[in-house]
Amino acid sequence: MRAIKGARSSESLNLNRLLIGSKGILFTCDSAVKQILLSMNERAPFIIEDLDDYHLIIKADEEYRARKELDTELEKNTYSLEASQ
Repeated sequence: MRAIKGARSSESLNLNRLLIGSKGILFTCDSAVKQILLSMNERAPFIIEDLDDYHLIIKADEEYRARKELDTELEKNTYSLEASQ
C-alpha cells in the first residue's frame, strides 16, 4: 500500500491498521435471542458489531459455535408436552 502524499510514516502505518478487515455474517434474530447472544458474547467474544434491535454481525469462523451454543440455550427454555406427562 502506498503512503498518502505528505503523510508521515506513522500516519500511513495507522491507515494500514484501519484497512484490515475480518469476515462477518449478518445474523438476524428477535430481541430475546439477541439478549442471549449478547450474554454468550461476554463469555467468548464472537460479535463484531451490534447493528440494531434485530441484527448483529458475528465472526464468520465463529458462526457454527455460536449457533450450536444458541441451540443449547434455547433448548433449556423450551417447554415440551411429552416431558410434562
